[in-house]
Amino acid sequence: METAIDVLGLIAGNRSLPLLTARQAREMGVKRLVAVAFENETDPALAELVDEIVWLRVGQLSRLVKAFQSRGVTRCVMVGQIAPKNLFDLRPDLRTLGLLMRVKEKNAHTLFGALIEELAKDDITVVTAVPWLAPLMPGVGCHHGPALSEEQTGDVAFGFHMAKEITRLEIGQLVVVKNGMVLAVEGFEGTDACLRRGGQLAGTSRGAVAVKVARHKHDMRFDIPCIGLSTLEACREGGVDVLAVEAGTTLFLDRDEMGPWCRRHKLSLLTVAGEAPPRVGRDNK
Repeated sequence: METAIDVLGLIAGNRSLPLLTARQAREMGVKRLVAVAFENETDPALAELVDEIVWLRVGQLSRLVKAFQSRGVTRCVMVGQIAPKNLFDLRPDLRTLGLLMRVKEKNAHTLFGALIEELAKDDITVVTAVPWLAPLMPGVGCHHGPALSEEQTGDVAFGFHMAKEITRLEIGQLVVVKNGMVLAVEGFEGTDACLRRGGQLAGTSRGAVAVKVARHKHDMRFDIPCIGLSTLEACREGGVDVLAVEAGTTLFLDRDEMGPWCRRHKLSLLTVAGEAPPRVGRDNK
């Protein structure tokens, strides 16, 4: 997909991904950025990075469509999360209510898939943000921090297999393991909370290994796996010594800062491809 387009819409959730996407899109040639932001979710700093920003409540689908249509937006990306509590406090408009009633099994894949189909009815195409973010998604061979032991290498391979299984079941994308045992599986609480919980279950000896992957046929239009310094802090706080992520599918939000952080705190961060265990190697400088 061509990255240099005239107008791009952003459906912007919380945290730093919408800001990062706006910066990357602008640097790679997008001429005009229009953001739909959500009250109590989206970082107000996004307003400084886009040409126009429209503030809505979560669940106002009709207003979202009108915001894009009136500004000539025909292609948009979905970036950032919505806090789980706001999904339960949802006050949907009639169009959103109709969408929710049509979706029988409610998970991220079905709900966001239905939203994409709904926007398409009004000639608004949701595209993946990967073309703009790809430079920040490291491939095979990225490794920061200490080299892995033989036991940790085995746990990464085991954890990768288990993480792929939980994504198949639409549960989560991350597991925490130790010595061939699953300590924690990511659920509704999200990545950081799972890291803290799983690491603590490893006991005072630490040694937990976390593995984060993308699901089979992962739809990058609405869910780009991300990690950042806050993820690494959650590992440190929880006692996780190794964080492995799937190569080429995981966005590093704070890429330039991650290597020094891992070396300083002795956390191993690496990318893994397929189900093969990673090579035990030296830190990438």
